[in-house]
Amino acid sequence: MKKTFSLVSAMLLLSISAFTQLSITHLLTENQKNPLGLDIAAPRFSWQLSGDQRNIIQTAYEIKVFAPEKGKTPVWSSGKILSDRSVFISYGGAALQSGKKYKWQVQVWDKAGNASAKSDTAFFEMALLNTGDWSAKWIEPGYTEDSVLRPSPLFRKQFTTTKKILSARAYITAHGLYEAQINGERISDAYFTPGWTAYGSRLQYQVYDVTSMLAKGNNVIGVTLGNGWYRGLIGFTNQHDVYGKDIALLLQLEIRYTDGTTERVVSDESWRSATGAIRYAEIYNGETIDAREDKKGWTLPGYNDANWSGVKVAAHPMNILTATYNEPVKKKESFPPIRIFKTPKGEQVIDFGQNLVGWVKIKVKGNAGDKIVVSHAEVLEKSGNFYTTNLRAAKAQDTYILKGGEEEIFEPHFTWHGFQYIRLEGYPGELKPENFTAVALYSDMATTGSFSSSNALVNQLQHNIQWGQKGNFIDVPTDCPQRDERLGWTGDAQVFSRTAAFNMNVNNFFSKWLKDVAADQLPNGSIPHVIPNVLGKTAAGSAGWADVANIIPWNMYLAYGDKKILENQYPSMKAWVGYIQGVSKGNLWNSGAHFGDWLFYRPDDDNDGRSAVTDKYLIAQCFYANSTQLLINAAKVLGKEEDVAMYTMLLQKIKDAYVKEYLTPNGRLVSGTQTAYVLSLNFDMLPESLRTQAAQRLAENIKNYGNHLTTGFLGTPYLCHVLTRYGYTDLAYTLLLQEKYPSWLYPVKMGATTIWERWDGIKPDGSFQVPTMNSYNHYSYGAIGDWMYRVMVGLDTYEDGPGYKHIKIQPHIGGGFTDASASLQTYYGKLSNSWKIENGTLLMDMVIPANTKATIYLPAASADGITEGGVALASSKDIQVVRTEEGYVVVTAGSGSYHFAMAKK
Repeated sequence: MKKTFSLVSAMLLLSISAFTQLSITHLLTENQKNPLGLDIAAPRFSWQLSGDQRNIIQTAYEIKVFAPEKGKTPVWSSGKILSDRSVFISYGGAALQSGKKYKWQVQVWDKAGNASAKSDTAFFEMALLNTGDWSAKWIEPGYTEDSVLRPSPLFRKQFTTTKKILSARAYITAHGLYEAQINGERISDAYFTPGWTAYGSRLQYQVYDVTSMLAKGNNVIGVTLGNGWYRGLIGFTNQHDVYGKDIALLLQLEIRYTDGTTERVVSDESWRSATGAIRYAEIYNGETIDAREDKKGWTLPGYNDANWSGVKVAAHPMNILTATYNEPVKKKESFPPIRIFKTPKGEQVIDFGQNLVGWVKIKVKGNAGDKIVVSHAEVLEKSGNFYTTNLRAAKAQDTYILKGGEEEIFEPHFTWHGFQYIRLEGYPGELKPENFTAVALYSDMATTGSFSSSNALVNQLQHNIQWGQKGNFIDVPTDCPQRDERLGWTGDAQVFSRTAAFNMNVNNFFSKWLKDVAADQLPNGSIPHVIPNVLGKTAAGSAGWADVANIIPWNMYLAYGDKKILENQYPSMKAWVGYIQGVSKGNLWNSGAHFGDWLFYRPDDDNDGRSAVTDKYLIAQCFYANSTQLLINAAKVLGKEEDVAMYTMLLQKIKDAYVKEYLTPNGRLVSGTQTAYVLSLNFDMLPESLRTQAAQRLAENIKNYGNHLTTGFLGTPYLCHVLTRYGYTDLAYTLLLQEKYPSWLYPVKMGATTIWERWDGIKPDGSFQVPTMNSYNHYSYGAIGDWMYRVMVGLDTYEDGPGYKHIKIQPHIGGGFTDASASLQTYYGKLSNSWKIENGTLLMDMVIPANTKATIYLPAASADGITEGGVALASSKDIQVVRTEEGYVVVTAGSGSYHFAMAKK
């Protein structure tokens, strides 16, 4: 009996030991780790599973949420839910309370029914859920402002605490931008807060844990404001005060003491205001800091503010306040000078080796009144001189005036620049590398994707794609970061959105921006060219730009499996299609102003019609169909069957009208451009019987241009995808590897470190394209990254398991590459694939995250001769051979690491 008991015990321990290798990690609430300031009724929980075994599948979970004051009794328990869902599980308990902190943990069960250990505890904290939770008042400077320079106002409040502090939270927003300090310490490492939104409808506030910054006794809050997007220069015509002439602060500090009492310190009539060292600050033009005007010690207790002005209380709206979910802009990489030199004109210039977005931190020692002017440029002239003409009206200059004495450190607060080079005027003494550091700033999105290959130029292209994204994802997805624009152009954002979602986690970033797309949508359903809209109501409704309303929500759903983004945006998506319906005649969208295939190929001296001009209404009809199809897709996900039926009928009418208007009986389009055929094929505009010949026409067009692309912003993202879909992957590789203009690698060969706006921003002779529209940091053409990741390496997701719940791995070998690899941090964990050709053998190594499944396409004629981990495929217990398909052996597998080997075809 003892022997039997011991044997059973040993087996039980072995079973438990095997399962305890499974762990629960990466607990997220609303895609954030331990967030402060949630203002939604039912926050959503996500977690990852990890373990040493293959085929890890969750079959059930239980979530418990606790309020600390209630001890171990949960305020909500989901109970044991039979489900494999591990992302975006909604809270389902009693109403959550303003400002309260909650903790949660999860336990899961595997496919054998074994229970895991409970996860570590995560927490989230609610924001101010009701307007009545705010007792703070909006305050403005009490002095008369300089209406020309508009120096940054300072707001100051001294207060006293007499008890031991348990916790303290600061809730802050502004009309303009703000930087806040408590007792001389910066509250946060975030910049350009509260961010840019459709201020008339939505104004974000941020929540900070400031417990450690407060001291018993005297304390001081100090806040500096900048004009920012709210009232600063923005748009093309030097317009300002777009949202208002005021500059204002709203701040509420909630202090909880250990004895259970609370206290509030709020912005009100008791605050003081003045100006300080920042004498001028505009996003386009730069910042002027006069250190002689600094109010030394003004954010510390004991400072005498008797000469300061009071403040004015203002009645600004409170019902538009909303909590912040997207990542703040932060300082990221730093770059030392790689070269300090004088130009032929004698200018002192520093080269940082990378076109980046941010500013330069400068150390200097000089005399009081010494003035340093720092100008910024992306490129140098052919002659080697400093070049700023392409900045147009943006001055992009920071000016620093020294107070003298000890070493001083200068950097801006409320501006940024796109640059690789700076020119220095007035710097006292020798320019030494250690005194200059270029600092990149961008939204603090997690890096999720990586890509590398055997081709150094393509690797540099990937680098340029990533840096184009970094430099233009500054709270909103901008077109460019350097000239007098920097706007949320919708067309640029939509063409790049799928690529962006691979390189970084842009779920919260785009969710926030899409809310502003909906907020700024016109009453007739039309979408403005830029979001937030600062160009007016007439600048709206362009095909391929306004379709952002439907394209990005669907792309984000595919990338993250986040159904909520479709729920949030569905009314906007539907309204956009409704707008097109309203302006169409006979189901043809053949009216209105459109940008067309922006910046398509056009020779300077086009004598034989080589310019790749595509009929704008042909393009519009394609995007009309696509937006309708995406609306149908969203309706299916959301269970809106009536809409599915209605819009499916509409879609057929749109395509029928397209064929009648733009296609000859023999299958030739009225516009014979690459873009025309790419859009027609990608959006399934043609009868199936005519698609193969259309793809052949596309291939012939490419060859007629010497294996060059001629597409602009709207055709480029889909070009290589269409070629691969119709069997022309070799031609897609030829385009990818083309080194002469126009091509992706031409700018790389010309020394680019970001993606250019134009295919030939710098011409082969070293001269520039027209300076009125010539950015050297413009991510749109970087959309080729999506093909590199999803097709070349083969990391993709199926629509029946979006967010990489059901993974598709189908690499396309070619282009003379000997290896290529990519990895992606999904919500389930790391997904990766690499392929390598070695001694006539194709090797594929991949990692499939837990709680997912994968359909894998192995490039081989048959399963015979394929091994996994050195074992014949037919003998593997973890892999199922499904079929052979067009040169692939298709298999399925669960989570784990796999090593395949097969003869190279």
